[in-house]
Amino acid sequence: MSRVPGWIGRIGAGLTELGEKLDERRAEVELESQGPLDGEDGPDRPAPQDAPGGRTEAPPSASAASSPDAAADAEPSALPVQRPPEEQTAGYVPAHHRPDPALAVPWGVRVAAEAGWRLLILAGTVWVLMRVISAVQLVVLAFVTALLITALLQPTVARLTRHRVPRGLATALTAILGFVIMGLVGWFVVWQVQENIDNLSNQIQDGIDELRKWLLKGPFHVTDKQINKIAKNLREAIGANTDQITSAGLQGVTVVVEALTGILLTMFSTLFLLYDGKRIWEWSLKLVPAAARPGVAGAGPRAWRTLTAYVRGTVIVALIDAIFIGLGIYFLNVPMAVPLAVFIFLGAFIPLVGAVISGALAVVVALVTQGVFVAVMTLLVVLAVQQIEGHILQPFILGRAVRVHPLAVVLSVAAGGMVAGIGGAVVAVPLVAVTNTVVVYLRSYAAEPDLRHAPEPRGATAVDASPVHRG
Repeated sequence: MSRVPGWIGRIGAGLTELGEKLDERRAEVELESQGPLDGEDGPDRPAPQDAPGGRTEAPPSASAASSPDAAADAEPSALPVQRPPEEQTAGYVPAHHRPDPALAVPWGVRVAAEAGWRLLILAGTVWVLMRVISAVQLVVLAFVTALLITALLQPTVARLTRHRVPRGLATALTAILGFVIMGLVGWFVVWQVQENIDNLSNQIQDGIDELRKWLLKGPFHVTDKQINKIAKNLREAIGANTDQITSAGLQGVTVVVEALTGILLTMFSTLFLLYDGKRIWEWSLKLVPAAARPGVAGAGPRAWRTLTAYVRGTVIVALIDAIFIGLGIYFLNVPMAVPLAVFIFLGAFIPLVGAVISGALAVVVALVTQGVFVAVMTLLVVLAVQQIEGHILQPFILGRAVRVHPLAVVLSVAAGGMVAGIGGAVVAVPLVAVTNTVVVYLRSYAAEPDLRHAPEPRGATAVDASPVHRG
């Protein structure tokens, strides 16, 4: 109880101090409301008027100040307004004077925020799509492979149909002929490898012995002890990974089953795309919203022409690479020249990366079987053919139908390989080429209404500014 008076005293001192601050604030408000002092007559202030009877009326403020009762009876608007303590701070701004919060954010931050959440939604959509594709990866790769084969075989079906061959028969003949040729090529490669594997093993062993002798006597000053240590490390690495190698061999049965399933799906899809591709496309258009249907209907045929041009051009370029590089390594007496030529043909379907890998394999086989000189000559043959292909054949054969920057090619091949392995690397570049064609067409299609409603150009710029009519 001895502390109660002390608390009461401090509370009273605080209230007294608060009252003094309120009185000071009230006095400031009164001065602001009164304007100039009573003794100072401004140029615009009217002089006091005489009341009837010759008396001069005192100002209302003076009478209010001289009489407490009059101050109490004054109008409420004349009294000072007491504001809450939070409104008495120096930086307080009334609510009706505050700017819109959206306008208070800088323009660049608003643009970044708008773009950011849209990019997040787009990234989420792409992520979900990739998850769905990875879940049915075998089906997607089989269908895309069927599209590529259809783009290669469809001109033959169209040519037979123009010669009054029934479409069903033309489709069956073309599909059977195409699959038989691909099967024969695969069988020939396997047969050549089996026939030459023993001879190749002996030549590889002889090549390794010659390479060892060259390292011992060469300019690198490698000792026999170092070579034996490297061989020991290789044996230990193979022994340590025996379990993984065994498990990979056990998984080979699953891989074979999946490969057969993919081949059957590809053949089945190719047959239907060749026979009924037009109606399948018309049915797909019905899934597109009506507002976007005209643009998609125009982009589809252009995308198909791009894909067809890419597949035809790639097959021709790959065939030329395989023939000339195969002839070169055959005349250099490199073993398994025909299987290597087929591998070069298949590697050409992976732009840039496939050519490098297939050429490197040919050089390695020449090195371990025929020595350094033949390997160097093989490298020269591969580089010469690939340079002619890159600077003459591809621009001439593919033309302007497929225009993809080399950086986009490398990045798309890498991304496709990471997502879906070899199959993803094969389909990555045609997918990018088709996407580029569709985006360019849709952009020009969206700009056509503006061109149609724009005023007609006049003078010398009329030809350049006039819209281009597409058939």
